[in-house]
Amino acid sequence: MTDRAAFANLVRSGQPILAPVALDPLSARLVESLGFEAAYLSGGGFGFQLSVSEALLTITEVAGLTRQITARSNVPLIVDGGVGFGDALHTTRAVREIEAAGGAAIEIEDQVAPKRAHHHKGVEHLVPLEMMVDKVREAVDARRDDDFIIIARTGAVRNESFERALERCAAYREAGADVLMLFTAEPDQIAEAGRVLGGPLSLMGQADRLGRAMLAEHGFNVLIDPFTGQVAAYGAMRDAYRNMAQSGASGRDIDEIMSLYREVQTMAGMDELYAIEERTTERPSPKPSLGGESQ
Repeated sequence: MTDRAAFANLVRSGQPILAPVALDPLSARLVESLGFEAAYLSGGGFGFQLSVSEALLTITEVAGLTRQITARSNVPLIVDGGVGFGDALHTTRAVREIEAAGGAAIEIEDQVAPKRAHHHKGVEHLVPLEMMVDKVREAVDARRDDDFIIIARTGAVRNESFERALERCAAYREAGADVLMLFTAEPDQIAEAGRVLGGPLSLMGQADRLGRAMLAEHGFNVLIDPFTGQVAAYGAMRDAYRNMAQSGASGRDIDEIMSLYREVQTMAGMDELYAIEERTTERPSPKPSLGGESQ
């Protein structure tokens, strides 16, 4: 289990945090081993893994995956709570479930509930400000640990206006949100958001496009890459399988594949499991006495 207080202090300190996507315990352990400050359980990515939309995920599914990840990794996990799975009452349960499952933070956004699949195509419908304020307030009240971070996200920059996004974020901060997330790549807007809202702020996007130092200077210290790891893994698997289907071989170096296979076992924590069996069920049988039993 992660040290939630240490992560919360890191968030509030303004220190840069980069959280790449992790959709299973293995990838979370990889994120942890490489020294990232956090990992991100993306609702969109999880929906793609199940070959359905994020809009169709249930709180049981998300909390279950959260629990699987936190059981095998200590990396702080930021969990995409979507629209809270409904109104303020449903959001209350979502917060309690994700916190109990070991998450370090939950992200809640101001789109309509139930969430729509067209969100993936950039079509978003926002709830009234007052409705989201109620969700944030109840989310804050629902948590049992004050170090469980509440991230309030708005899609208003793209769907209303930048000024309206600032207004929404200010209201969400007043309702108790620890971190505010809005979407912009414009340097002037980034600077203005930092000046008006203050940190900590969050931005989501491809890591290659996130200038961590500049963003942190304006209070955007919680940076999330929601898809690079997933699409990179998919691309590598697609290419290997395509070659295999066409020629019967993956096209990858055999020694490299076997080396990676051994690395996967290590990353999955198999050495720990092997050690348990070697102390118990796989102990060598005692050698028979050569002289027979003594009388």
